[in-house]
Amino acid sequence: MTKTRQTFKDKFDEFLQSNKSREEILDELSDIMILADVGISTSENIIETIRQKSKKNDSLQTIKKSLEEEIIKILARYSPNFNISSNHSVVMLVGVNGGGKTTSLAKLAYLFNSEGKQVLMVAADTFRAAAQEQLVLWGKKLNIPVIKGQYGADPAAVIYDAIKSFKARQYNLLLIDTAGRIHTNSNLMQELEKTKKVIEREIEGAPQEILLVLDASIGQNALIQAREFLKFSGITGIFLAKLDGTAKGGSVISIIEELQLPIKFIGIGETEKDLLYFSPQEFAKALFS
Repeated sequence: MTKTRQTFKDKFDEFLQSNKSREEILDELSDIMILADVGISTSENIIETIRQKSKKNDSLQTIKKSLEEEIIKILARYSPNFNISSNHSVVMLVGVNGGGKTTSLAKLAYLFNSEGKQVLMVAADTFRAAAQEQLVLWGKKLNIPVIKGQYGADPAAVIYDAIKSFKARQYNLLLIDTAGRIHTNSNLMQELEKTKKVIEREIEGAPQEILLVLDASIGQNALIQAREFLKFSGITGIFLAKLDGTAKGGSVISIIEELQLPIKFIGIGETEKDLLYFSPQEFAKALFS
């Protein structure tokens, strides 16, 4: 969060040296939040809430505390709990190409394999050969099996075969990397619905989780992608990738508020270990510390 935090910290330090009024501080805070890619609507809502709760003679520290509380309230609105308690749990990752889907899947595989689960990965993005190859390479590195199909094959058929293998091997967790060619392509959403129906038919109660992978480095543009993927039913949460390298980490706040979905994981680097469960409190603390 270093780059995003600096956007806030520099301005707060500047405020401490000034004698600005509460209104001046609140107006500038709104600008700071927009610079951090919180989003205009979300920023205005937060500032208006603080304005109504605060007093004219409140100190900067009091206002800063109120801002932190409002951000935590938004971040914690939806539960980030991850539901893979079943012996045969299935997790789908959806999102546009280039958003970090395949690497995010490998990180989840590493995490749950480290926790003792028997994990099977599926390269169901059959429209982009590089995606399958990338996941196969991850599988070799992590020593986790990967099932893939022929280039151009029906993704639903690949997933069907993978489920048969998943059941036969008595694995605990099936992680599915899906296609993400163009987020405005209605055919893609239909394909995702088709694969989801195959999973529902073959494993009762599955998929337990469908995560939308968003690239934090593109800030508010991630919301444009997300709105299209919300046409695909059943999304349970967000995996926010590439959070470590951006000054646009404020987009986390507006993503949660607008999409009404929890962020469940964040990607903070390139290796398989660079993954964290999302914590609203820790995020807010990192933003202001």
